[in-house]
Amino acid sequence: MRFRILIEQDEDKMFVAEPPSLPGYISQGRNRKEALENIQDAIKGYFESLKKHNELIPPSMIRCQEVTSDNTRSPVLSGVTPKGRNRNLK
Repeated sequence: MRFRILIEQDEDKMFVAEPPSLPGYISQGRNRKEALENIQDAIKGYFESLKKHNELIPPSMIRCQEVTSDNTRSPVLSGVTPKGRNRNLK
């Protein structure tokens, strides 16, 4: 799956990474590369936990669209199943 990651520098000069499609998942690093690596580890751990507990990907994460300034849309997340059903990680 692909996720859009927003990275901003905070007041303490740390870089904060956040995937908008995963509310509550935030990580940080001393630079952009470290922040991105840290959030990738957090996302990987989340999906490993879903798989370990035989849980489905939440419907809110299955489909996401990116809207550009000219109002065209392109998919950001892959893994959409027919009729928008949840995809199991098995």
